[in-house]
Amino acid sequence: MASQQGLQERRRQRLRFQLRRKSGGRPRLSVFRSSKHIHAQIIDDAQGRTLASASTLEKELRGNGTSGANVDAASVIGKLIAERGLAAGVTAVVFDRGAYVYHGRVKALAEAAREGGLSF
Repeated sequence: MASQQGLQERRRQRLRFQLRRKSGGRPRLSVFRSSKHIHAQIIDDAQGRTLASASTLEKELRGNGTSGANVDAASVIGKLIAERGLAAGVTAVVFDRGAYVYHGRVKALAEAAREGGLSF
């Protein structure tokens, strides 16, 4: 029987392969979710560099006393990554949810990024 980590890694690789095939050269909006925080990055895979990033670990977001492990924090990060992506000249991305289900915090981040001006 395969381990949970092995299954997650296979799911992540399968999704990333599909994204590369269908991306059409657009940057990738990658999401990482832990039990206490959420991180988002806009990555240009062609150049191999990060164009914009946002996290609940940033000083401005840590100081307001809210938890980084809720839907409200995820939507703040979604709006912030959209703002920083637009400032970097990115308007269209491919959403990389990793091995996470499109539900809860991941969905809130994606919807807030769409409202902020990113299209995917």
